[in-house]
Amino acid sequence: MNLSNLLFGVYPYIALTTFFVGSLIRFDREQYTWKADSSQIFEKEQLQKGSILFHIGVLALFMGHFAGLVTPHSWFLAMGVSDMMHQIVAISAGAAFGSLCMMGGVILWKRRMYHPRVRANSRF
Repeated sequence: MNLSNLLFGVYPYIALTTFFVGSLIRFDREQYTWKADSSQIFEKEQLQKGSILFHIGVLALFMGHFAGLVTPHSWFLAMGVSDMMHQIVAISAGAAFGSLCMMGGVILWKRRMYHPRVRANSRF
């Protein structure tokens, strides 16, 4: 087995299994820690900006990956989209929406770390 097969063929399944099994174990053993305390009342401006950017980015990235996985290659060729053009569009859109997601995540992280009332409401 080479490194490429390990990283792209085996590791994603290990990561997904760990995520789901770990989530089930946490839900089973520590049920009452499975909640989200709202901090919207403490500060709304950064929450609104960061949340919108983050969610637009995440949803667009998810939809782009989903569309890329379920759309047959022959459809792109039938529409006159070359492999190079498909790759350029995918990388450009992924970079744009990934940047939105990252900006939103940074705004939300800064809000959680540096706003005193939000930080007091957080559990680490």
